[in-house]
Amino acid sequence: MPNARWISEADVVRLMHLGDAIKGLEHGLREEALGSARNMEKTTAHWGSSSNMHAIGGVFESAGVFGAKSWGHTPQGSNPLLVLWDAQDGKLLAAIEAMALGQMRTGAMSGVATRWMSHPDADDLAIIGSGKQALTQIAAVSAVRKLRRVRVYSPTVEKRRAFAEQLRSYFSETEIVTRDDVETAVDGASIITLVTRAREPVLHASMIARGSHVNAVGAITDERKEFAQDIFPRADMVAVDSLPTTQQLSAEFIEWYDGHQGGDWSGVQRISDIVARAKPRETTTDISLFKAMGMGISDLALGIEILRRAEKAGSGVPIPQRVPVTPRIFEFERETAA
Repeated sequence: MPNARWISEADVVRLMHLGDAIKGLEHGLREEALGSARNMEKTTAHWGSSSNMHAIGGVFESAGVFGAKSWGHTPQGSNPLLVLWDAQDGKLLAAIEAMALGQMRTGAMSGVATRWMSHPDADDLAIIGSGKQALTQIAAVSAVRKLRRVRVYSPTVEKRRAFAEQLRSYFSETEIVTRDDVETAVDGASIITLVTRAREPVLHASMIARGSHVNAVGAITDERKEFAQDIFPRADMVAVDSLPTTQQLSAEFIEWYDGHQGGDWSGVQRISDIVARAKPRETTTDISLFKAMGMGISDLALGIEILRRAEKAGSGVPIPQRVPVTPRIFEFERETAA
């Protein structure tokens, strides 16, 4: 068996682009719908005022691979890592630097949700937030819908203007405009993507046009909220990537389904089931709402494809084989009482 591989960020972006990621993710979601791919539920830990650690994972029986991704958000940054093992013998297959992979996965998930949950002719996107994930979010929506216009809002004037200029350099055939508040940014938009770190809702039902699709991807810990509860009564198509994680960590969904709905979550679909059915959205749908929390199947779907491509291209740095256990590790000196 060949050595495991260390696959760097540079390798990842060389081996896969966003269009590949959307295709790979849809394949993984179909596997989940069939029952041959399963998630390890997300776990988190928090420290300080704004630092938190996450761990997700899963298994793909058809590919014979299991794996886990772990990362921490700190004020100084993050360095996520995805590790893949052979499901038959437990041997290490790869360690993949996963910042770019995670951005592609998060963007690709919104692309998948937009493909299957928005109107086919939706062409006007409002992006709320201009941080690290925003560009990938727009690119992913653009990959599945021909965008006529993108409206940009984030709280800092200079940042949203700079982001709009960056978008113009990438999307020359799309009108890029900035807006001074959320309400005017989303007014009449057929697709709305929330990618913020808001702790109080910024989007309310009265702001949203009938027929719109909403991707909510920013609030993935239980202290954050991006949209108000009054959206749920209008949302007659609701989907999430991971139902257990949403039930555990999404303050928006917990408040509505455990509170107002008395614990009845039957109206929430898995995006994997929507992809597997491959049926267009109903024309009578008022608002469709997709909540992405992050799940192991998504990262593994992309990680497995990246590993396959790395093996074919000879990319990555070999990781030495495991050294056999020797009896020395069982030696110790007994401590004596003072």
